[in-house]
Amino acid sequence: QVQLVESGGDSVQAGGSLILSCVASGHTGNMDCMGWFRQAQGKQREGVAVIHSDGATNYADSAKDRFILSRDIANNTLHLQINILKPEDTAMYYCAADEGGWLCSLFDSEYNYWGQGTQVTVSS
Repeated sequence: QVQLVESGGDSVQAGGSLILSCVASGHTGNMDCMGWFRQAQGKQREGVAVIHSDGATNYADSAKDRFILSRDIANNTLHLQINILKPEDTAMYYCAADEGGWLCSLFDSEYNYWGQGTQVTVSS
């Protein structure tokens, strides 16, 4: 089993920045893929950015300009820096992990382990 705990969500004004963190524990040795997904109210969950244990990243098109994903394998920690926050970034952000393959997917169906989420609210 793998446990994921997110933190860092907050209510901020547009234009600000946030760093979300996810700490993984348990049997994390095979979790090659970790990433962030988000779900806005009334919308489907979508992939934001994922990273392989070899460092390869995969960003959603909407995240390529303002989001920075990093992974500290030694400490089983994942970070997502979001810059120039916009109201449309408002969502529950979830950390996810799975064994993955040679390329980490942005489809949530590919991930079996999920955190409880951390809320990001951006006001204009």
